[in-house]
Amino acid sequence: MPRPVIAGLDGSSESRAAAEWAAREARLRGLPLTLVHVREPAPGPLMQAPLLGGETDPHWTERVPREAAEGLRLRHPGVTVTAEHVEGRPVEELVRAAEDAELLVLGTRALSGIGGFLVGSVSLAVVAHALRPVVLVRAEEQAADEHERDPVGIPSAAAPFRPVVLGLDLRSPDASLLGFAFEEADRRAAALHVVHAWDMPFTSVDALAAGVDLYEEYAQERSLALNEVLGAWRQKYPAVEVVGRSRMGSAAALLSDASREASLVVVGRRIRRNPLGTRIGAVTHAVLHHSTAPVAVVAHD
Repeated sequence: MPRPVIAGLDGSSESRAAAEWAAREARLRGLPLTLVHVREPAPGPLMQAPLLGGETDPHWTERVPREAAEGLRLRHPGVTVTAEHVEGRPVEELVRAAEDAELLVLGTRALSGIGGFLVGSVSLAVVAHALRPVVLVRAEEQAADEHERDPVGIPSAAAPFRPVVLGLDLRSPDASLLGFAFEEADRRAAALHVVHAWDMPFTSVDALAAGVDLYEEYAQERSLALNEVLGAWRQKYPAVEVVGRSRMGSAAALLSDASREASLVVVGRRIRRNPLGTRIGAVTHAVLHHSTAPVAVVAHD
């Protein structure tokens, strides 16, 4: 039985945008979509309150995923949509749901007036602990935003997809991360832009005195190293146009800048076996907060 695409749903505008993105992704993958609504039980005394009793609140929380599923079936007729309602702690239940998913999709608020996400504690905790890929989608994200602009400058869902952007650390070019990015580009018939950021190594006084252009030398070395890593993947996915971007500077800044013209940004998260904390890596954390495109976080060893 194929793993579904799973979207976390709580009735907010950001979770509805995530569900719509998940439906489009499910259609691209030929997979079913499952909406998961997590209701955290209220403390005992609150359950006795007239407006939070055993009928009103459960009725509302069960209605949210059911009505959302009905709407998605109408807008995405080729996708099988089901809804589940569970009780428990949201982080724990969403991480558990992700175990049986191809990927988990969550919504997050957009920062007012500027690009980027306002990532909540639940989303960060899920990203930090889920072993399956997690995609974060902003409330304002629409299907047309993933596509190139038409001749008059308006994004159109009928136009080709914008590139997929991958952030790659050549010190640990994990196959699962590369495979995920190439697959996403391939199923979108989109280009894949691979961003590799680097810093200049220590420059010796002797080299400067000799007039050696270490910047050009090191830049060429990094570019060759990137192309070497991508060589086998280019052969495996000949239909994907691959653009390697090896640049000196901050990886987070370069990826955030590239996100403005991307349909999806893909970054990695090294798996940490410590069950405590929400560390996801400085670059991934920064990209989550500053990307203007949906961000996929792929856990890897």
